[in-house]
Amino acid sequence: MPTFQTLPGFREFYPEDLARRNFLFRLWRQTANTFGFAEYDAPVLEPLDLYRAKSGDEIEAQLFSFTDKGGRAVALRPEMTPTVCRLVGAKASALKRPIKWFSIAEFYRYERMQKGRGRCFFQFNADIFGEPGPEAEIELVALLVQCLCAFGLTHEDFFVRLSDRNLWFYYLEALGLDPERARGILGAIDKYEKLGDEAFKGYSERFGALTPELKARILSFLEIKSMTALETRLTDIGSEKLAARLADWKHLLDALEAMGLSRFVEVDLGVVRGLAYYTGFVFEAFDRKGELRALAGGGRYDDLVEKLGGPALPAVGFAIGDMTFALLLEQRGLMPAIAQGPDVYAVIGGAAERRAAFADIHALRAAGFRVEYPLKEVAFGKQFKAGAESGAKLALIYGGDELAKGVVKIRDLGQRNEFEVPRDQVLATVRDFFSRG
Repeated sequence: MPTFQTLPGFREFYPEDLARRNFLFRLWRQTANTFGFAEYDAPVLEPLDLYRAKSGDEIEAQLFSFTDKGGRAVALRPEMTPTVCRLVGAKASALKRPIKWFSIAEFYRYERMQKGRGRCFFQFNADIFGEPGPEAEIELVALLVQCLCAFGLTHEDFFVRLSDRNLWFYYLEALGLDPERARGILGAIDKYEKLGDEAFKGYSERFGALTPELKARILSFLEIKSMTALETRLTDIGSEKLAARLADWKHLLDALEAMGLSRFVEVDLGVVRGLAYYTGFVFEAFDRKGELRALAGGGRYDDLVEKLGGPALPAVGFAIGDMTFALLLEQRGLMPAIAQGPDVYAVIGGAAERRAAFADIHALRAAGFRVEYPLKEVAFGKQFKAGAESGAKLALIYGGDELAKGVVKIRDLGQRNEFEVPRDQVLATVRDFFSRG
């Protein structure tokens, strides 16, 4: 018979793996709730044209796309941004602004597999719609930082690189570049960290080589790493657009400093997020050691809702991928051992004792306690061993003597002491035991 295996780039989650995944999701969900974000979900299958409209026809090579039985061109979602833009755009007039939504969902990309990247992955996505000013970026950068700190990470483990596509466009405009050439420069900047001067090859082939002076000014702007250096560089240019944008930068960084988050955020104009739909501030989170891919990334995309058929609506968002983030937690020793054992293990004698135990077992489970018992009759010794190995804190003992006296014997498996309680006091006794921690 054939042996079937998981498809390349896909993952299965055995119970212990799923418990670790749920640990991530639980803290992300709790953090988003404290920031006042509402959770949503959406179909995993979308029209292929939704992604073409956002990213162009070339995106199809990266997708799991096909024609369905109704003759429709569809794709498994590779990201959430187009979908959430569609959802918000459809009901924008009825939604209270600002719209603060988050999701935790699975995505699919037909890409080359590497460390921290598979062909299916989960992401935490958070977006704010309807707020045109940097207040939205303040809220989202703060949420991003807290989504990582909630697991015990600190500024010594990760940082957020903050940049601004608008600032780049205004600066390049002041240097005499038209919007098309400016976009070409940003495409090169996006690759410069990996390719060096080779990143400008595509620009030179299309527009001609940059003059040494212009290239030097672009590269020196790229090297700016502080607000002070940024102010110094822009002071002498005399552009109203740059002056106004500098005020937005000050507002954003001052607010993050007031929140105590400045040590997490670094000015880094080398981040431009190559996707053309970004329209303003952009940011990415990285581990301090530089051993992993980006932990998270996002930015402002004010034109996308309208581009996808909705009304004009400013928007900012980011996503955290589960695979790279889990690697970071494991490296830092912050992925906990997930205990999945029961709270209580019932040790049961014969048929009469089993019938009596079932009433208590069900009552305990209904009260929220995790209770296990042997599905078939087993010798007491084996049951005690199974209870100890299960990790249960308490054992409830239902023997013939206990049944005759109308009691249940309770054994503290940690302290190894035991006592008897009347049958009608089992739930209260167990509840009191666990309330004491």
